[in-house]
Amino acid sequence: MPMPASNATADKSQSVLGPGPSTPPAIQVEELFKSFRIPTQKVDSLKERAVHPFSSREFRELKALNGVSFEIRQGEFFGIVGRNGSGKSTLLKLLASIYRADRGTIRIAGRLAPFIELGVGFNHELTARENVVLNGVMMGLTAREMRRRLDRVIDFAELSDFVDLKLKNYSSGMLVRLAFSLMMEVDADVLLIDEVLAVGDAAFQQKCADAFHEMKVAGKTIVLVTHDMSAVESYCHRALLLSDGDIQHIGEPDEVGREYLKLNFPPEVVAAGETGATKGEGKGAELRACWVEDEFGQEISSLESGEPIRLHVEVKLLNEVVSAYIGLVVANADGLGLFEIGTPVASLDGLPIKGDRVVVTATVENSLVAGRHFVHCAVQSPQGASVFVSNATSFIVYGADQPGGVIAPKHKIESVVQAGDWR
Repeated sequence: MPMPASNATADKSQSVLGPGPSTPPAIQVEELFKSFRIPTQKVDSLKERAVHPFSSREFRELKALNGVSFEIRQGEFFGIVGRNGSGKSTLLKLLASIYRADRGTIRIAGRLAPFIELGVGFNHELTARENVVLNGVMMGLTAREMRRRLDRVIDFAELSDFVDLKLKNYSSGMLVRLAFSLMMEVDADVLLIDEVLAVGDAAFQQKCADAFHEMKVAGKTIVLVTHDMSAVESYCHRALLLSDGDIQHIGEPDEVGREYLKLNFPPEVVAAGETGATKGEGKGAELRACWVEDEFGQEISSLESGEPIRLHVEVKLLNEVVSAYIGLVVANADGLGLFEIGTPVASLDGLPIKGDRVVVTATVENSLVAGRHFVHCAVQSPQGASVFVSNATSFIVYGADQPGGVIAPKHKIESVVQAGDWR
């Protein structure tokens, strides 16, 4: 049920900071439910239909959305994120009226333009010129108005030399550039965009980024479904996190981004074979355990950037030794050693150590870039006891910026422009 569109326009500062609480809503969603019936057996032929006449009556129910409710204000750039299968694309298609909800209410103020997939509606037997006019008419513009905008679309897509070429002769990159450029010409109050932000080469991607910033400043209401957290933080005023059809978090983009990463890398879940000790026995010593743990001593498989790396190692000394040294090396996925730490081990009473369980714990400041990292463990003793275990355990760092290199140290950097000549 459409709501009347407001005539108020956001100024530039409001568009950058986001619409205020008094701004009227552009989209209201209340208690939205959607489920799908999935056949338990696939029937592809008449023979299978004859052999299994009742197979089509057997279904299982897949619940995509479980009563979600939220509101998007006019002029807001709103992000919807979630893991695969979380229900975000289903939600977008419900907003676009492609799907019909089982129950619940959707209210949208103004004219809606959905962009679920770039290039849908193109006729590959027609030229770019003909497709631009045809699709513009389907979007609600007149043929005369679309012809007037044709040069702007083609220039943005950088396809001036190919405007009269049939699309069947276009490369995939040329097609998505044309589709993206056409999307930018839509005169709609609300845009629904699914995983479409930057296409083409680096130069064209920058044009796309500039265009989205202009749309944000212009105060258009945009709903963006994406996996790209950097895009959410760059463009969106607010964001919503979906998980298994439920809203897990809604709020500031950086907060939603952190929750999304935690959902992808749950620290309490340790996948079999991913972490835990790779035990090893050497000469007079044995590595019994090696893992990364949280602040409560529980083994984890991942940690957020900046969160301390807590290492736990257990070694059993099989021979009598007076002292030993236990060393740990943290390496990246390419095998490059990033740093090494170690500690001497000796008995309190000065007597030889044999058969004892030696526990080493270490806490290291985490300045690693995102990705998987490995821990190598070594034990050495002047009395000959030794063992080395490569890749004794591994862990994932998530949420770190990727500045290049292997670490992302906290830093402060500034520049000063000084007047004067260089002679």
